[in-house]
Amino acid sequence: MQQQAGEVTPTMTNTQDEDWMALAIAVAERARRRSAPNPWVGAVVVTPNGQYFSGATGALGGPHAEVAALAAACAAGAELAGATLYSTLEPCSHHGRTPPCTDSILAAGVRRAVVGIEDPDPRVSGRGFAQLRDGGCAVECGVRAVEVAAQLRPYLHHRATGRPYVVLKLAATLDGRIAARDGSSQWITSPQARQRVHELRADSQAVCTGAGTVRADDPELTVRHVDGPDPRRVVVGAVPANAKVHPCLEWDGPLEQLLDRLGAEGVLQLLVEAGPRLAASFHHAGLVSRYVLHLAPAFAGGDTPGMFAGEGIGTISDLWRGRVASVSALGPDLEVVVER
Repeated sequence: MQQQAGEVTPTMTNTQDEDWMALAIAVAERARRRSAPNPWVGAVVVTPNGQYFSGATGALGGPHAEVAALAAACAAGAELAGATLYSTLEPCSHHGRTPPCTDSILAAGVRRAVVGIEDPDPRVSGRGFAQLRDGGCAVECGVRAVEVAAQLRPYLHHRATGRPYVVLKLAATLDGRIAARDGSSQWITSPQARQRVHELRADSQAVCTGAGTVRADDPELTVRHVDGPDPRRVVVGAVPANAKVHPCLEWDGPLEQLLDRLGAEGVLQLLVEAGPRLAASFHHAGLVSRYVLHLAPAFAGGDTPGMFAGEGIGTISDLWRGRVASVSALGPDLEVVVER
């Protein structure tokens, strides 16, 4: 039996489908930072005699999760006829950079496929299920669907809109201030919070800031404190020739067009790390899907700069209200995640 370090064998109970899908969801996390523009998918194949083998989506052009799981089983000499396959996302049924996963599933003799959610990609969108059923494989969909949809939210947003899922990260005091009156802002939050920012960068295919931030702080916007790839760097405005952020895309058009371009180029998630003017531009245009607020146990007071530039609302009925998705500790700080 092939088992990865840290994996837990699901309990064989009347909830075994949910247990195996939970394992597939955990396996999918291994692909979170390598699979884009493909979705990060996890798969587990369970043989009739109880062996199981897992796989996650490879880098672009590499095997998809289902094929990786089947390959692991074949490498171990497992008997797959009559096996059950668990996959977080509907298997693909079209020729892209790789052959259809449905062909491999049927050729292996899998007779039951349990899937988290349907793939909204128009090239799939139910066709994978149809091909499996036509080939004699029973299909069940919807197991742990809420968890899978949450894990794949950037991918699902991209497929629905053609644009990246925008995450706006802001660091502030408890009274919502991001800098002193002299403009200094490093460091409001703790090293733990700064490490979390690097995780967010690694989870995003692109990171965006403003030219003012580049001139003031000369950031690199790379991934340094965690294991993961550097995102593409985008700056709204003109960048000095010697800025550390190079090479980068310098943008001077509407933000909506920027998102259209990045989405067409395969960016599933865009992290915005910006000053109050650019943050306000994304916010007021309704382009932010998730707000990640890092709040230090500190107060600045007075008329020091806030998270968003501009005059603010005229009346309390104009408040923008989101949904608090999570609250967690980051060392001495708090991370509050708000979603639309």
